[in-house]
Amino acid sequence: MLYAVVDIETTGSYAAANGMTEIAIVIHDGEKVLDFFESLVNPHIPIPYFIQRLTGIDNSMVANAPSFGEIANRVYELLQGKVFVAHNVNFDYSFVKYHLQSAGLELNVKKLCTVRLARKVLPGLNGYSLGKLTQQLNINHGNHHRAGGDALATADLLAIITAKDKEGVISTMLKGRNSEQYVPPHLPIDDLERLPTTPGVYYFYNEKGKAIYVGKAINIRKRVKSHFSNNKTNRQKQDFLKDTHRISYKECATELMAHILESAEIRKLWPKYNRSQRGYLAKYGLFAYEDRQGFTRLAIEKISRSIKPVYTFNTITEGHYLIREMVEEFNLCTRLCNLSSAPECGCTNNHSDYISYNKQASAAIEWVSSRLPTFALIDKGIDDNEHSCILVKNGNLYGMGYVTDKKKQLKNIDTILNIIEPLQDNDYIRNLVLRHAAEFPEKCVSLE
Repeated sequence: MLYAVVDIETTGSYAAANGMTEIAIVIHDGEKVLDFFESLVNPHIPIPYFIQRLTGIDNSMVANAPSFGEIANRVYELLQGKVFVAHNVNFDYSFVKYHLQSAGLELNVKKLCTVRLARKVLPGLNGYSLGKLTQQLNINHGNHHRAGGDALATADLLAIITAKDKEGVISTMLKGRNSEQYVPPHLPIDDLERLPTTPGVYYFYNEKGKAIYVGKAINIRKRVKSHFSNNKTNRQKQDFLKDTHRISYKECATELMAHILESAEIRKLWPKYNRSQRGYLAKYGLFAYEDRQGFTRLAIEKISRSIKPVYTFNTITEGHYLIREMVEEFNLCTRLCNLSSAPECGCTNNHSDYISYNKQASAAIEWVSSRLPTFALIDKGIDDNEHSCILVKNGNLYGMGYVTDKKKQLKNIDTILNIIEPLQDNDYIRNLVLRHAAEFPEKCVSLE
C-alpha cells in the first residue's frame, strides 16, 4: 500500500474562495519516503498579512510561481492510486479536490487523518496537534507551517503509527466509508457511536464547550452522520468541521417534540451555525396596562422581555386587526386602545368612570383568551409506560413533558402544569402544534 502524505498552505480556511500558496506531497510506503514533490503556488489573490506572518510566504514569493492549474497534472499523478494522508485530512483534501476539479481532474481516493490515527494508536499523549506530536515523539520537524516541513514530519508520524498499529486501526479505517474518515478531527468517535436511532435533538460543541449547532432528527445517529457525509468546500462547512469537538443529544418521543425542543434550544443558546429559525420569534404583542387616570389601556407594541403580552403576532397588521375587533365587540375607546391620538375619540364611554370602562376592557381581554384553545396533545412516549404531553394554553404553546397516568394527570390543567416543562412560545412552533392538532384531533384532550 502506498500513501501520499500531503500538506498545503493556503490564503484562507475554505477552498471555494481561497487558493493554495504551497503544496508538498510525500510518497510513502508506511516505512520510508519513496518520492517527494514540493512547489510554491501562485493563488492569484493577495495573501492576508496574518498568513504571511504564520507561513513566511508573502506575495512576492509566489508572484512567479506556477498557478495550480500548471502543476495539476503532476499533483493528480502523484495522488492517483494512493491513500491521501494529512494531519486533519478533510481540510487538505477539500482544497486539493476542489482545485483539481477546477483543472478538469476528478480526485476520488481513500484518505487517512493522522490526528485521528494518532488518537487511536498513540492514546494518552499531551495534545495531538502536529507540533505537539513531533515534540513528544522526537520527530524532526523543520520549517514549521511550510508545506514541505509539515508533510515530511507527518510522513515520519505515519511511519511511527504504522509500526505501532498492532490492532489494525489503519486497515479498519480504510474499509468502505469508515466514519472515522469523515468526522471532524477533534470529535471523539465514541460521541458518534453512542448516538441513538430515535427522534430527538442533537448538539455540536466547540473546544470551550459552547453549543455551535442544534439540530432535530427522526433518527439522531443517521442525521448527525449526514453532516459529515460530504466534503463541501464552502467556508461554513469547513469552519464547522474545525470547530466541532463534542456532540450530545436529548431523546424525544416524537418528531413534533423534536421540532419544538430544537426551536426552543436555538432561542436559548443562539448557536453560531444555526440560521434558519432566528426570524421566527414573534415581533409584536397585545399589551394591557393601567394609565395614570386608572384606565386600562390596550396597545400593540414590539415584544419586550420585561412585560408578558396577552397575545403575540408576527406582524403589526395582525395585531391592529385584532384590537379593532375588540373595540367593536366591547365598545372600547380607540384612544385608550392607542388607535387614535385625537382628543375627541367619538366613542360613547364615560371617560370619568374608569371602573366601568375597565370592566369592558377586562371582558375584552378574557374574550381574546377564551376564543383561543387550551388542550393537551397526547402521543406515544419514549418508553411504553408513558405518554408525551404537549400543552397549549389559551392558544399559546406552554410546554411539554411526559405523563405516566393519563386518567389522573390529565384531570385538569393545574395537575398538568406541575409536570410540564415550560418553553418559550413563538409563532413557528405554535403553528406546528396547532397544525398537528388539527390533523390528529383524536390526540387532543380539551382542558377548557
